[in-house]
Order: sequence, then structure tokens, then C-alpha cells
Amino acid sequence: VKAFVNTTDATIKGNTQTVYVIAVAFELLPQNLIPLAANHLVDNIKAHDWHLTTGFIGVGYLCPTLSRLGHSDVAYRLLLQDTYPSWGYSIKYNATTIWERWDGWTQEKGFQDPVMNSFNHYSLGSVGRWLFQSVAGIDTHEEGVGFKSIVIAPKPGGNLHKMTARYQSINGLIGMSWETNGANITLTIDIPVNTKAFIDLSFLKQPLHTNVGSGRYVYEGELTQPFSQILDSY
Repeated sequence: VKAFVNTTDATIKGNTQTVYVIAVAFELLPQNLIPLAANHLVDNIKAHDWHLTTGFIGVGYLCPTLSRLGHSDVAYRLLLQDTYPSWGYSIKYNATTIWERWDGWTQEKGFQDPVMNSFNHYSLGSVGRWLFQSVAGIDTHEEGVGFKSIVIAPKPGGNLHKMTARYQSINGLIGMSWETNGANITLTIDIPVNTKAFIDLSFLKQPLHTNVGSGRYVYEGELTQPFSQILDSY
């Protein structure tokens, strides 16, 4: 902090998305500076026209950090972005695997240096953890590791209107799907036998928090804030 951080406004030397993500994710800042640093992160993303600039080190922490600090809508913008650089850019040009580099292939330059240009490389795919833990909201409870005790706490948002996820845990298949028109939402949750789950639907206009056993559960409700309003707030 002494070497790199302005303790008045929480700006960090370098002023990159990764420096803010890492500083916040690893709790390297005083608590009073964390919200300010998160705002700088959002401002940086906005300055890049809602594109990420993170590489191997920062990309896995980017969306989880945004969601944890109340900026899930920004994380969704990054997820659904389809112009360079983004996950969607490679998908738009027929990628079926995660690439090692954002510019592994671009429409303007074609293929990059083959010495470091894998087209089946995990690192940038670390967003998958956020997809399961935040978009689908599937996680294990600290009191029952290995998904013996499950947490279901999805965070719907962005322009994503339908999602289905399945996770084959050591204690059985966990299922989660939701579909929304932007104002109302329907969720279907599958909890495997011999497990229990805490369901946290805090995003509903009438929040739901309940403990359940194994089985299928369907919930319908109204969102606290329509997606379009959330996206227009920046």
C-alpha cells in the first residue's frame, strides 16, 4: 500500500484492471479503500468500452470480484461482449475451445505467433468458476464440504435471459436453471439425494431464503430491478 496505493482515492500505480482486481481479490487494501478501488476498476472497464484487458493473472478474479462488490451487471457485460477482446469474440468466429491468447486469431491479423498460440488452453477459461458460482449460483457450504451441504445463490443479470447448469459433485448431480423476461424469473433447482441445500434468492422483490432437502424445486418471482434498468445505470 505504501509503495503503490494513493490512500486518499485508492488509485494504484499502473492503473490497470489487473492491479485493481488483484488488490481487491486478495484483500491487499485497507477496508475503506476497497469500494473506491472497485469503482476505479469499473471506470477502467467503461473506458475500454466495456472490454476486459486482463490476462492470465487477473482474468479468473475479474468477474467474481465485480459480483462480490455489487457490480454483477458489469461482469455480465464482459461475459456477453462479442467484440475484441472478449470470450464472445472467439465464439463469434467459431471457436469451440478456449484460446491461450485473446489475439490468438483476429479478423484483422489472422493467426498470431505459433510459438505461443495454443487454441486449447485453460487460463482464460477460468471464468467458468464464476459461471457456476454466480450465474448458476452453485457452491458448497463451508459447513458441509464436497457438496454434502449445498448453497444455491444465483445472481441473474445482464442480457442473459436463460441459463442451465449441471454440476456432477461427489455427492450427486446438482442442477440449476433460470429463465427471465427481464422483470420476472422462473428457477428450477435439483438437489441430489442424501444432501441438503440453502437456497438464497436475494435478488427477488420478495427475497427467499430457505433450507431444503433433496428433490426438485421450482420458484417464480419478480425481480427487484429489471435488467434494462440495471444496465442503464452506468
